[in-house]
Amino acid sequence: MSLSLVMLSFLLFNAGLGIQAKELLSLGKKPQVLIAGFFANMLVPIALMLVLRCMMGMWHNQDEVRNLLVGMALIIAMPIAGSSTAWSQNANGNVSLSLGLVMLSTILSPLTTPLIFHLFGFMTTGDYAEDLHEMAQQGTNAFLCLTVVLPSLLGMALRFLLGEGITSRLRPLLKLCNFVVLLLLNYSNASTSLPQVLRLPDWDYLGIILATTIAVCGVAFLAGWLVSKVFKTNKADKASLMFSLGMNNNGTGLVLAAAALFDHPQVMLPMIFYTLVQQIIAAVIDRYVFKPA
Repeated sequence: MSLSLVMLSFLLFNAGLGIQAKELLSLGKKPQVLIAGFFANMLVPIALMLVLRCMMGMWHNQDEVRNLLVGMALIIAMPIAGSSTAWSQNANGNVSLSLGLVMLSTILSPLTTPLIFHLFGFMTTGDYAEDLHEMAQQGTNAFLCLTVVLPSLLGMALRFLLGEGITSRLRPLLKLCNFVVLLLLNYSNASTSLPQVLRLPDWDYLGIILATTIAVCGVAFLAGWLVSKVFKTNKADKASLMFSLGMNNNGTGLVLAAAALFDHPQVMLPMIFYTLVQQIIAAVIDRYVFKPA
């Protein structure tokens, strides 16, 4: 149990503490939207990465491609980010739908994450493929249950015990703690890869990482828009679908990479880029799609 794991569990515990059971109960009215959003969050980025993998066969450095593929696997395999609910709420979205997507992807992550790791393991070769298959077979389920699912459920249970009044009074303090812990978690994970990048920057590799993360994240947000169009949802549901499908819990992926892929520190670069890119795209969508003129 490392400090990074403790910080990650704290963030997910806080996220669970912010979930109201009565909001989740209302999801029974639109189960098809919830299920479609869950599968789109997982399958659309995978389909795009299969296309990009074919194009990357011409890249001059295949070791860079393998680092990028493993990094993207860790992004796509992670559950939907809890922060997506805050963006949805800010855009007057359907908070219960956002919470439902977060909880569904979190609870099912011990099943879906190993499948995605195996799939990306077949897309790459060498040590990288072996590492992905090993993570899928050894310990990933226990890691996700202990550091993702269990803290989230404990947070929900504590909210039920404390009641709405006490939880509301604690919310400002918990939000401040979230910011501090998130900053420390990102700093501790980035410190293993960024110093080397800054000493010897490889601009073409950084460029392809940036282009790939923008493409995958942008298509994920677009997938939320398409699901809303297919099911002819209202604007509130569209906001929840777009922010939920476009944002993944990269903190979990960074901690897992630091523990299992310490011999490949550049794997963390796509996740660090993606963490920034998804927040920027979310802010742009919030400003130009959902804010009134």
